[in-house]
Amino acid sequence: MTLTTRPATPRDAAALAALINEIIAIGGTTAYETPFTPEHADQEFISPPHRLACTLAEDEGEVLGFQVLLWPNEHEPFPDGWAYIGTYARVGHTGGGVGRALFSETVKAARAAGVKTIDATIRADNTGGLAFYSRLGFVDYDRKLGVPLKDGALVDRVRKRFEVN
Repeated sequence: MTLTTRPATPRDAAALAALINEIIAIGGTTAYETPFTPEHADQEFISPPHRLACTLAEDEGEVLGFQVLLWPNEHEPFPDGWAYIGTYARVGHTGGGVGRALFSETVKAARAAGVKTIDATIRADNTGGLAFYSRLGFVDYDRKLGVPLKDGALVDRVRKRFEVN
């Protein structure tokens, strides 16, 4: 495998939508529950006005994952200098270095933008995601209790932070 990273562009929206839709269909590892159209993936991850970076990892043209870094918006209030992150790896490609390669690029973008702290808010039942962010150096700092899913089930969200140096 020859893993490369690059900034995502609107031309990548269909591939990002397909990747995250597979994760949504399986359930349990993302807060998203509604499938994405390519247009929605572009608006949410690639081209929103509060985007700092959206990086994808690919192997010979196949998108294996992507990571987005966003300034807070009215729905996600954070202290000054904070941004938040989301990481999505193709099913069957977790644990192979995709997330770490993406995070290396995300940290560069965070430093360039003056981000001081990155928040990762992860479903408490997403043990793989929690372990991934811990391995990167994120530490727990808060917990949102009983966030409802579409089916009415309540799932906590663990909030982790990473201090950008």
